[in-house]
Amino acid sequence: MRGCGARASGAGFYSGAVTDWLTALVIGLAAVACVVCAVLLARDTPAQDRTFALLAAVEVAVVVQLVLGVVALVRTDDPVEGVLFVSYLVGNLFALPVGVFWSLAERTRAGTAVLLVATFTVIALQARLETIWGAAGV
Repeated sequence: MRGCGARASGAGFYSGAVTDWLTALVIGLAAVACVVCAVLLARDTPAQDRTFALLAAVEVAVVVQLVLGVVALVRTDDPVEGVLFVSYLVGNLFALPVGVFWSLAERTRAGTAVLLVATFTVIALQARLETIWGAAGV
């Protein structure tokens, strides 16, 4: 997949200003969702519609990141592990929906805990995506 772009090397599209703000947005939204889920968990309250709306906003940002990440991978000539990078992007895409469906099926404290784990997973996958892209020396 890589090496198809016109750019030879350099700062890289994925680690540039366009996606720096997007990565910060995904991490920020997921962190807020983590805090909300932790508060709900402490109160022994199932997630409400506002929580799911926040998670939907995180998911939209993750979808945009997936598209920009694949475009960046196609455009770079840097030695990025393409399969690994895309697999983390796709895994990040599915982390929240799995947690949401599980939480909706389990409307107890355990369901809220699953949402907390799912949002933390998004943050961890973001860190790993940055590591994978940065390992290419970009």
